[in-house]
Amino acid sequence: MTVDPREEPHDVQDARRTGAAGAGPPGGAEPADALPWSRHDALVAVGATVLDLLGFVLSSRIDHGSVPAVGCVLVVVCALPLVFRRRAPLTVFVAVLLAGLALNLSVPVNQHMGATTAVALFTVVRSVRPVVWSVASLVTVVAALVGPEPGPKGLALDAASSVAAVALVSGAAVLTTRWQRNLEANRKLLADRAVADERRRIARELHDIVAHHITTMQLMAGGARANLARDPEVAREALITLEGSGRMALREMRQLLDVLRAGDETEEAPTSPQPGIGDLERIVAESSRAGLPAELDVRGEERALPPSVGLTVFRLVQEALTNARKYAGEARASVRLTYAVDGLAVEVSDDGSGASPGPGGGPGQGSGYGLLGMRERVALHGGTLEAGPRDGGGFRVAARLPLKAEEGALR
Repeated sequence: MTVDPREEPHDVQDARRTGAAGAGPPGGAEPADALPWSRHDALVAVGATVLDLLGFVLSSRIDHGSVPAVGCVLVVVCALPLVFRRRAPLTVFVAVLLAGLALNLSVPVNQHMGATTAVALFTVVRSVRPVVWSVASLVTVVAALVGPEPGPKGLALDAASSVAAVALVSGAAVLTTRWQRNLEANRKLLADRAVADERRRIARELHDIVAHHITTMQLMAGGARANLARDPEVAREALITLEGSGRMALREMRQLLDVLRAGDETEEAPTSPQPGIGDLERIVAESSRAGLPAELDVRGEERALPPSVGLTVFRLVQEALTNARKYAGEARASVRLTYAVDGLAVEVSDDGSGASPGPGGGPGQGSGYGLLGMRERVALHGGTLEAGPRDGGGFRVAARLPLKAEEGALR
């Protein structure tokens, strides 16, 4: 017999996952997980008992004017196995069916398929193979017709009503099982999509950190080597910048790793916030020291921005300046940041004549995560990005990020 794990009690599933089904708490007390049933199963058994007992009492009074005590006891006994229905669904179904037969043969009341039998059949249909529950459904129809005398409507109508009731219960169980499987599949797809989105976000962060700082370090090392003999002071300044860029790269990498390890209790929280608008002057100055003179122009009324928007602007400027240093050749760059009422615009342009970066950040090759990462960052905020060669020479990257009225209103 194949049992659907979703039909097991939740405490059984938890015990199997943790491997602690037989472990007890200190002091020898019996843990709640050691019970062979769950609270949900007990409530279902009580509900079915109440419904069947109420139906039995009413039908007995209407048909015979009295309620036999033996019948009431058998109704309760019939529902008791339901507390184990998800632990042993087929065994419980057989026990309920036998108790129902005893009830039908012991009292002069035409008791057909009640709530207890319906619950037992529903659980079997959801737990075993189609061949098994098909036989169980057929047996249920036959058992519902067993009694000391046929019902007042005749055997044919009783059989039709039993078949309809069994078909309704079985169909509901099949549909419920399919619905839960679809729900689980959709949940898994959403989880996989969230993991993929998080991987892309981490890839963008790693690319921005590594590409910017490694490019700066490479240029500074080359400048220091070229000036080491003729101008030691210039070489010294280049090495200082190289050291600072390496330190900054390590710090940002640690911050990213701290985010990834947020679930570890032994790890400490990040010691400094993610970069934002306030760090633009720093990377513009680094670009100038790395051989690409750049200037920052801020227009409009400055105001505080959401951290995610500030980080996006910082990464856009960082990546654009990095690409300019790689491909623009001898050039100058300008960074323009414009605050508007309903949004924020950022533009990075250069007047160089070198090769333009391709869609992925490489020179016309479409490799890497450069411009692709920029577009993804801007799209996450519902903004737009334009990137391409300028008419007069050079390259231009311009983005606009919409802001809600309440964003950035207070510092």
